[in-house]
Order: sequence, then C-alpha cells, then structure tokens
Amino acid sequence: MTVNFLLVLIYIAGAVGIALVITRVVRTRGGPGGPVHDRYEVAFLNGGPARVVDTALAALQADGRIAIGGPGIVAVVRPTAYDPVERAVLQEHAAAPHGALHHLRLGVMRHPAVQEIGDGLAARGLIVDPATRRTTARWCGALVITAFALFPLSIVLTVIDFSTDTGFRLPFVFKVAPVLFAALITGIVCGSVSARQVTPAGRRAVFAYGRAHGRPADAGHLVALHGLRAVPDPVLREQLVAAARFHAPPRRNQRGRRHSPSHFSSSDAAAFGVAAEWCATNSSCGGGGSCSGGGASCSSGSCSSGSSCSSGSSCSGGSSCSSSSSSCSSSSSSSCSSSSSSG
Repeated sequence: MTVNFLLVLIYIAGAVGIALVITRVVRTRGGPGGPVHDRYEVAFLNGGPARVVDTALAALQADGRIAIGGPGIVAVVRPTAYDPVERAVLQEHAAAPHGALHHLRLGVMRHPAVQEIGDGLAARGLIVDPATRRTTARWCGALVITAFALFPLSIVLTVIDFSTDTGFRLPFVFKVAPVLFAALITGIVCGSVSARQVTPAGRRAVFAYGRAHGRPADAGHLVALHGLRAVPDPVLREQLVAAARFHAPPRRNQRGRRHSPSHFSSSDAAAFGVAAEWCATNSSCGGGGSCSGGGASCSSGSCSSGSSCSSGSSCSGGSSCSSSSSSCSSSSSSSCSSSSSSG
C-alpha cells in the first residue's frame, strides 16, 4: 500500500514538474515580437553589444568621422554623431584621451545607450533577459537532478518491496521509469532551449531585416548583419578583430589547462566579465549585477561611463543603476545627447 502511494505521488510530482518547466519556457520565450527598428537592434540580436559597437565604429570610420590606425588607436576627425550609439562612442573617446580601441570598445559596450537596445528587445520578446534565462535554467536543472536522484531511490524501494512480499509483480523501478525518463528528457531539452538568448520571434525579425536589406551598401549594415568579416576596409577589420580578441576569455588546451591570450591580465579578466554580460533591467544592476551572457552590463552596480560628454561637460544625474529609477540610461543618454548636439 505504501509503495502504491509513493508511485502515485511520484507520478503527480513528475507531471506537475514537467508542466511547470514547459509552461515557463513557453511563456519566457513568447512576447509581442514584431520587426526590428534599426541596424543596432539587428546587431544586438546577431552578436550582442560587441556587434553594436563594431557597427557604430564601422559607420563612423566609413565616412571619415573617426580614424582607426595602428596599433589600435582611435582619433576623432569630425565629432558628429547621428544616433545615441555614435554619441556614446564620441563620449567614451573624450573620457579616454589615450584613444585605445579595445578600451573604447569595452566602454561603449557598457554604455547606457547600448544597454537600452537590449532592454527594448527584451520588452518586445525578441530576446530573453539574463535573469529570466538563469531562473529557467535552475528550474530545468532541478527537474533533471530530481529525476536522476529518484532512479537509485526507486531501486532501493524495489528491493524493499520484494523483500516484504514474495508474490510476482512488476518491479517498482519499472513502474516509475516512464515518468522519471520523461522528466529527465524534459529538463534537458527545456534547459537547452532556455539557454538561447534570441527567441524565435527575434530570429524571424533578423531574417526579415536581412531579406529587406539583402545587399546593404554601407559598412554599418554589413557589420550588423554579417559581423567583422564583412568590414569592407581591411585595415579596420584587422584592428577590430584584434580589439575583440584583447579581452577574450582564456581558452583551454587539449589537456584542460587554460591559455591566456596576449595582454590578458587579472584586471582584463574583470573587465571582460563586465563587458560580456548584459543587464536587461536597471534594477538587476543595482544590487551588484544579476547579469548573464551576451551583452553589456553595469560595473559594480553603476552604469559605466555616462559621466562625461564628448563636448567635455558632465552628464546630469542618471549615472547610477538603482531599482528606484525607471531607466538610468534614458536620463544619462538624453543629457549626453543634448550636450553633444550643442557642442
């Protein structure tokens, strides 16, 4: 009687767990969807904040507003910006007089103007914010671990069941195997699906944009759609590839040991950890960063940069990421925009 009760209990728990995980994955990857608004949203969907920055740099270099030469030094020729991301590039360059491309690139990746792009895409259901993906992954992991743990337990219960009753019947482990196997497969599949940042609606939006701009003429659209390999200028392509590798994470060799790329130090590792993550909401930045994979983030709970504009005047307020503020990026970028345009 006790074994039969446990059997019913396991089936109920398994069915509830499977239903909850599937429902969460479906809900978190849904959303209104719709088309992308500009090339920066396409760049974010294709390659995160790094692709957004590379798109702006390529556009600025293409019409001569900046010059990028060896060894990775950026010079502003004409301080003119046509959108918030380009203003962020000029602002970050003004804040870093040495003009190193890899530092400039990293700073713009963390800039509120770039984070706003991720926020907007997440609000429309084209990508899933990191905090949601992390929580869903925990749910899937818990389902997988529970299913694994119940297999040996069911074997023990099978032995106990046979020791108390000598009559022939189907072993308990065979009775619970279907629901445990179903839970295991559900957890693995849902975990794999939830790990993807771009939703099906986001992939459709990128495909539609690429079809509408099948043969883009300007460098910005080429980078947004196809990445650094599509940069028309070979010198710029070489410099951007080198800057992208500068803060690359350590790679493992065949023996499992980590090889650090050139110029990769402990401070660079911390910088890479900040640059490679995207805070989908400002409230998640306020507590020190509940951030994960594929974008920019706030550094130590505050919006990076945004403190000075390209004209040299300071941005008003809005630099700290707090849960009480609706958008630190909007206040900072808007003030930067006004000061930049006035300069």
